[in-house]
Amino acid sequence: MTLVAPALEAFFTERLCQQRQASPHTVTAYRDTFRLLLAFARDRTGRQPAKLDFADLDAELIASFLQHLERDRHNSVRTRNARLAAIRSFFRYASYREPGHAALIQHVLAIPEKRTRRRVVCYLTGAEIDALLAAPDRTSWTGRRDHALLALTVQTGVRVAELTALRRSDVVLTTGPHIQIEGKGRKQRVTPLTRHSVAVLKTWLAERAGQPDDPLFPSRRHTPLSHDAVADLVAKHAATASVAHPSLRAKNVTPHTLRHTCAMSLLAAGIDIAVIALWLGHEHIQTTQIYLHGDLTIKQRALARTAPPTTPPGRYRPTDALLAFLDGL
Repeated sequence: MTLVAPALEAFFTERLCQQRQASPHTVTAYRDTFRLLLAFARDRTGRQPAKLDFADLDAELIASFLQHLERDRHNSVRTRNARLAAIRSFFRYASYREPGHAALIQHVLAIPEKRTRRRVVCYLTGAEIDALLAAPDRTSWTGRRDHALLALTVQTGVRVAELTALRRSDVVLTTGPHIQIEGKGRKQRVTPLTRHSVAVLKTWLAERAGQPDDPLFPSRRHTPLSHDAVADLVAKHAATASVAHPSLRAKNVTPHTLRHTCAMSLLAAGIDIAVIALWLGHEHIQTTQIYLHGDLTIKQRALARTAPPTTPPGRYRPTDALLAFLDGL
């Protein structure tokens, strides 16, 4: 009997935190996955999580757990695949630590991801951006903070985790104005700022004051904003802006929508897709190619350059009365 607990504890302390130096967000996501899995295994086997054996977490149980996520917890396919990725990561680590369970581990690793539908990218138009930036009430401190936050996000396309981690010292407004970002995998990048963003941030920093290591956009308690707080304020101001621009009501405006908006604005300006990938901090350029599918104007320009066929459209005429009857059904 080989308990899972020692290997799982070593996976988090050694593999994730020490060897891979995973971000707190990754550790939290993996932790939540195994909380759900261990509770599911406890209900199925009757054993407490600390007493579970590797034989209890076989491919059949893992597959049932993934079905449980979709059927009972109503998780999306993307969430299901993200949970599976965390489980695979642990079992790959366990394959070196527990070679005696190699066959069981290989069966778990062979569980495939589910294919998902690729949705068209949701982004804001120029008029919608203006309405969103005008929505915060700039007579209040929070309104001025939110205006600066929205303007920076739309222009730079930072992820919400990157945004909440920004400090005052990460903003450089002298020659070559830019912000310094630490993205996924602790990869650092520099994103330039436009004149408008520089003007907005200068005004905000003059009011914000504080120490270099203080959060750029703090809460009222002077702590960094949470991800949920940013999502709530974006949704609130989008609802306000939808009064002037009803088209916003049909869009689910989230912090990631603002990231998509930045990418689509760069693409519309003729910026190469490889540069946009660097701008957004994408590790693979394939990730950035979703914006090519979302920009209808690129496809329309391509269509305008093609020559239409010279053949007439023609019309199908059935040669038989019975076939004509069937075509009319």
